[in-house]
Amino acid sequence: MKKFIFLGTIILTATIVKAQLNPVIWTFTAKKIADKTYEVHMKATIQSGWHLYSQTQPEDAIINPTTFTVNNNPLLIADGKIKETGTVEKFHDARLNISANQYSNTVDFVQKIKLKAKANVEYQTCDDKKCLPPKTVNFSIAIQ
Repeated sequence: MKKFIFLGTIILTATIVKAQLNPVIWTFTAKKIADKTYEVHMKATIQSGWHLYSQTQPEDAIINPTTFTVNNNPLLIADGKIKETGTVEKFHDARLNISANQYSNTVDFVQKIKLKAKANVEYQTCDDKKCLPPKTVNFSIAIQ
């Protein structure tokens, strides 16, 4: 019986620790660059040892790229594609023959817009031993 209680405690502790893992902190800001034109900055600060993946991946990648979804809003016009500002790392695992475009430390995703909207970001992170499931973070930014 003690073995079952011990095993149950280990499983419960592992589940709680996994639920608390959040190796990416997002900050969302908007900067006015012209009349009715703004840059929305979606900055990811990545915990040491973890990686956040680029929106574009090589053909042999098996991870989920970072994607942004902007909800339909008649007050918002996205102007061009979301740009990434950071040092992209070209990762290749020869053993598994897979590649990835990834970031460490920080990356700033920048979308030029006109007016305001609600949106979300979906991303996946991994360290050298495991990958966490994709995660979605909702955010909104008031443009004034």
